[in-house]
Amino acid sequence: MLENCRNAKERWGGVSELIDRWLKERQELIVHYCELSGADSDAPTEAVVAKFVRLCEILVDYVSAGHFEVYEQLIHEAKEFNDGGLELAAKLYPRLEQTTEVALNFNDRLDGGELTDTEVRELFSELSQLGETLESRFEMEDVLIEQLHNVHADQVMSSSA
Repeated sequence: MLENCRNAKERWGGVSELIDRWLKERQELIVHYCELSGADSDAPTEAVVAKFVRLCEILVDYVSAGHFEVYEQLIHEAKEFNDGGLELAAKLYPRLEQTTEVALNFNDRLDGGELTDTEVRELFSELSQLGETLESRFEMEDVLIEQLHNVHADQVMSSSA
């Protein structure tokens, strides 16, 4: 029994830390998004462009961590507990991929080259759509976290106690 407790803690203890770290990155993304959405879109400056660049860096990091780390761990938990989580993930994953495409397309607009004032204004107009897409994504991710991880937290804790 002690060995089973140890295994559960080793297996799932890191998942919570991974999710916590990821959610902190989400918060940072939201802060940068809000800061940029409050900036003056009629006066593009180097500082505004730098804010777009920073937003995109965080955005790509966040999206990548979701796909290549967090979702993978959540799917692994769903397989282990086998309580309907895989069906939920299969339903939400294609929708999450669509939000990823929107985020990456937004990022691709900043191709590393110089942006004209017109291009910066276009980015500002697309920023609202990005915000709506991110809001939808966050809601789906929260459902996944709740249904594929938090629902098992008590089981993991009781078996590791």
